[in-house]
Amino acid sequence: MKSILPVVLVFFLISCTNKIYVVRHAEKETGIDMATMKPTTDPPLSFEGNQRALKLKEILGNKNIRHIYSTNTLRTVSTAKPLKELYLGMPIQLYSSKPDSLDTFIQKIKSIRKGNVLIVGHSNTVDDIVNKLAEKTVVPGDLKDTEYDNLFIVKKKKGAYSFKNEKFGVPSK
Repeated sequence: MKSILPVVLVFFLISCTNKIYVVRHAEKETGIDMATMKPTTDPPLSFEGNQRALKLKEILGNKNIRHIYSTNTLRTVSTAKPLKELYLGMPIQLYSSKPDSLDTFIQKIKSIRKGNVLIVGHSNTVDDIVNKLAEKTVVPGDLKDTEYDNLFIVKKKKGAYSFKNEKFGVPSK
């Protein structure tokens, strides 16, 4: 009986821990629709952005991701897509990053009990998402327009939240 106790304890501790990974979408094209030569508000990922999305898949591929969230833009969905394809059948769930919807979204994320989460957002919303999840200011403001390499990790353990900022892919300029 004594030999099984450590195994049960480790399982219990792991099951009480969730990690929420938050990233900004990867690098995007210039914002000009090449077919019409007019500005677009929903540009696709650039070559560099596609490479970063693949790197994100490589990094998070073994992290027990069970929930993927993205705003409804081509660049955010495309950033999450390689990881989604790794977990066949896992949908990318869309969320609204509008200020009046964000608190409800954060409560939904905090209520997740099993598996880790990836959230893909934008330079002007990632800070709000991370700060609300961490329950304190850990990202002081909007990300720079050229900043794509942050991997924010909010860890929930026994009701408390911790924060870590890692970098991934080619360093941002």
